[in-house]
Amino acid sequence: MNLEPQDIVVLLKISKYADGRPPYLQIASELYLSPSRVHASVKRAKLAHLLHGTELGEKPNYVALEEFLIHGVKYAFPAVRGELSRGVPTGYAAPPLNESIVQTDEPPPVWPYSLGSARGYALYPLHKNVPKAALEDSHLYAMLALVDAVRDGRARERVLAEKEIRRRLEMLRK
Repeated sequence: MNLEPQDIVVLLKISKYADGRPPYLQIASELYLSPSRVHASVKRAKLAHLLHGTELGEKPNYVALEEFLIHGVKYAFPAVRGELSRGVPTGYAAPPLNESIVQTDEPPPVWPYSLGSARGYALYPLHKNVPKAALEDSHLYAMLALVDAVRDGRARERVLAEKEIRRRLEMLRK
C-alpha cells in the first residue's frame, strides 16, 4: 500500500492536535474529504511509520514526518505546474515565507481556486480540496505552503522552507 498525496494533507492536519488524532468525521469535515478516505490515509500513514498507532494516540511520528517532508515528498509527489490562474498563493508567495522572500516580477505560485485572491502560475496542490481547507486553517495553510516550497522552490526557498518545517514540527513535539 503506497502513500497518496492526500495522506500528507491528513498528516499535516492531524499534526496540530496535541492530544492525538481527532475523530475521522471531524478531520474529514475540515478537509472536505470523506471519513473513509481519511481512515485510509491514516492506515497508510501508520504503515509508512509516519503516524504512531493507537497506543500513542495516533499522533504523528514527528521525526519521520520531518524527514519525509524535507527529503522525500518532492520525489514521491513532485510539483506539477500549470498555466496562469487565479488562486491561493502557495510556496514562497504564502505565509510564512512571503515575509522573508522578496517578490519578483514573475507570477507567484498559486493553488488554482476560483475564489482565490491572487493570479499566478498554477501549482497543483496535493489534493484538489487543499485551497478551501487551507483558507480555514492557518496551521494547515502554512505547512502545505512550506511543503510546496520544498517541492517547487529554488534553492534558497527550499532551505528556508526546510528550516521552518523543522522549527514548526519541533514546537508541535513539545
